[in-house]
Amino acid sequence: MTTRRNFLINTSLAATAVLAFPSFAFSMNKNEIGLQLYTLREELSKDVKSTLEKVARAGFTTVETYGFSIKDQFWGLSPIELKKMLDTNRLKAVSGHYNLGSFLYDGNTTELKAAIEAAKILKSEFLTIPWVDEPFRKNSDDYKKIALRLSEAAKMCAAAGLKLAYHNHNFEFEKHDGITGYEILLNETDKDLVYFELDLYWVVRSGNDPLQLFAANPGRFTMWHVKDMDKINQALNTEVGSGLIDFETIFKQAKQSGMKHFFVEQENNFAGNSFESIKTSCSYIAKELI
Repeated sequence: MTTRRNFLINTSLAATAVLAFPSFAFSMNKNEIGLQLYTLREELSKDVKSTLEKVARAGFTTVETYGFSIKDQFWGLSPIELKKMLDTNRLKAVSGHYNLGSFLYDGNTTELKAAIEAAKILKSEFLTIPWVDEPFRKNSDDYKKIALRLSEAAKMCAAAGLKLAYHNHNFEFEKHDGITGYEILLNETDKDLVYFELDLYWVVRSGNDPLQLFAANPGRFTMWHVKDMDKINQALNTEVGSGLIDFETIFKQAKQSGMKHFFVEQENNFAGNSFESIKTSCSYIAKELI
């Protein structure tokens, strides 16, 4: 585990490494900037149509959904209805966060099957698991069980033409019997079946270094959450480019990471309002990072 001071030192060293090894330089479709729609959860609950219109006008071309369930679908919209709105705004739902009901804990596949069908209708590439409830991640055996569930879900996703990914917070970096939960998930899953969406904010917040994760697990982190850390209160987010995280150096290691898609996310602490904040983040990324 590294301190934030070491993180800044390491990222400076990594910038030199990129110059020495240009094959690790970042390369992707410069027109693709994604947004995790959870950023706009208050707006979506009121008016999905106008919210998606504003996302497109802000400069985003891809999105990551959240919150699907059999009961409520997507904020009251069916996957077919949401797909039409996305298409109208030339937005593609590359990934979605799906909670999958109780699947991770008892293996019930009811919500998982529904999520797979929803993701297929949206023509998503990834079905992403965003969270593990606290009672089910207390020790290394719990994480091994989660890894088995991820592998099971990944096979079901693959059979449907989808990929399964896991999104982290900071609790995965706590150690259990000398190993972190995140290491267990990485080690106990097949790299050709289970992918990882690295939330860069939570990695840094936990005291770890994204670049060290890339080096130790090349190609595993197919997606990123690009979420900055407020300079005054590190428990809060801020607009990308306005905080403490050295995204410029991290983006230069995108190829080593395996990153194909990334999504801006800001859960709180908007400078003015959420729409202005996502515009600021999108503009910074377009001008400075890709």
